[in-house]
Amino acid sequence: MIARQLREAIMNGVLPPGTQLGETDLAARFQVSRGPLREAMQHLVSEGLLRSERHRGLFVIDLEPADVHDIYLARTAVERTALLRVLSSGDREEVAQTLEQAVADMATAADDDDPSALSTADLRFHEALIESSGSKRLVRMARTLLIETRMCLTLLQSTYQRVEDRVEEHTQIIEALRAGDEGTALGLLDAHMEDAISRLTPGTSPRNGEAPANH
Repeated sequence: MIARQLREAIMNGVLPPGTQLGETDLAARFQVSRGPLREAMQHLVSEGLLRSERHRGLFVIDLEPADVHDIYLARTAVERTALLRVLSSGDREEVAQTLEQAVADMATAADDDDPSALSTADLRFHEALIESSGSKRLVRMARTLLIETRMCLTLLQSTYQRVEDRVEEHTQIIEALRAGDEGTALGLLDAHMEDAISRLTPGTSPRNGEAPANH
């Protein structure tokens, strides 16, 4: 429970990247004793959401350009596999309807000028796609990746000139999935991920030491 609260605080920006975590303050905030809190914090270190510095303590990770490339590279591998499983199943229409609800929520959040709700709906689209694969391991692998993605989304949303562009990218993936068009669906997913990388890390290149963005 404490680890989940810490994840949510990191994901939602309550504990921003680079924040040093103080046991006393966090124990008071979550109303828990320091022993279980320390165990939860070490659990997040193992997940890669916190980093430990000798003689300094624990910090929320910072996401450098290389990290962004790596996150989206890993996400692409997971989500391509999930998409392939959905395409080969008989549940394409049901999954498409679930994904459409997430896109509708994105549009509503945009109309309400609610960036937090927009990011939540955006992330829900990708969570639903992975969950629809029926693979517990893909879901587990994606958990930390999607938390790290949420850390990127506040920056990402400011790079779109029109929110409609963001909605349209997701809608096109749904249409290809519904049609059972594997090549188009995978191509759109790849383009969606690569577009996010280019918006989040303008001017950087995988050749300059970052993880490769191609798949």
